Amino acid sequence: MTEIHKFGGNWTEEKLKRVEKYLIAYATIMNKQNFRFAYIDAFAGTGYIEEKKNKTDGKISLFQQNDIKEIETFSKGSARIALEIKPEFDKYIFIEKSKKHFTELLKLKEEFKDKEAKIDLINTDANNWIIDRCNNYKWQNNRAVLFLDPYGMQVNWETIKAIANTEAIDLWYLFPFGIGVNRLLKKNAADMPASWEAKLDDILGTNEWKEDFYSQRQDATLFGNESKTIKDADFSKISKFIVKRLKSIFAGVAENPLLLRNSKNNPLYLLCFASGNPRGAKTAIKIAQDILKRP
Repeated sequence: MTEIHKFGGNWTEEKLKRVEKYLIAYATIMNKQNFRFAYIDAFAGTGYIEEKKNKTDGKISLFQQNDIKEIETFSKGSARIALEIKPEFDKYIFIEKSKKHFTELLKLKEEFKDKEAKIDLINTDANNWIIDRCNNYKWQNNRAVLFLDPYGMQVNWETIKAIANTEAIDLWYLFPFGIGVNRLLKKNAADMPASWEAKLDDILGTNEWKEDFYSQRQDATLFGNESKTIKDADFSKISKFIVKRLKSIFAGVAENPLLLRNSKNNPLYLLCFASGNPRGAKTAIKIAQDILKRP
């Protein structure tokens, strides 16, 4: 491993190590098959969600400054890991919406001259690109590992569903666990803005989270009992819900997603794995679950 892999804190190293192990195993297996196979790395994002405030567009930051620095470091490291591993992939696709970050990605073609023809750099919204490619590409003789690494909650469920529908893609998904979803889940459901509920619906593809993450409570007051809908979801319950949602559309899903914390031990992401191909899912899940186990 090169020195760049060591930057960004322990949670960064844990992700890099596991993704790298899977890519090596995947490329080794696929080099013995007749498929063409690609590595796709998507999403840098802004770290904000949109909300209307007093008839103007407002933005709510979901991050501490240290979180953003660590996430950006990981985004850079993941691209280089894929390009450095042996055996090689047939294609490397890196998607970046930010023009500033995209300019940095362009340097990869200079840095990895021997793989220049294999590298596609795309400056666009990853949701749109992935949905279009998944729905309109002939996947029969093609396979891919797709890594979704959003800063926050930019990945819509429709994107995840399109990936699963190809039955050809293995997905590593940094689900915005503590850094996104858990921060939107207000203790009292009545305090949650409608835009936050809509965002949770978009990312989870359902409103069933309301029943799973909240329960009714009766509080005694001077004027009788008052009913409240209170959050009762811990990290374990949210994690099981995410696995259940992925299982509803993928051929196989790792049962042990990895909770990743920043340098202050605050939970950031849930590193999830899902396999779309029914024939290869059993092997893929076995490999991924072993990799996701803590050392």
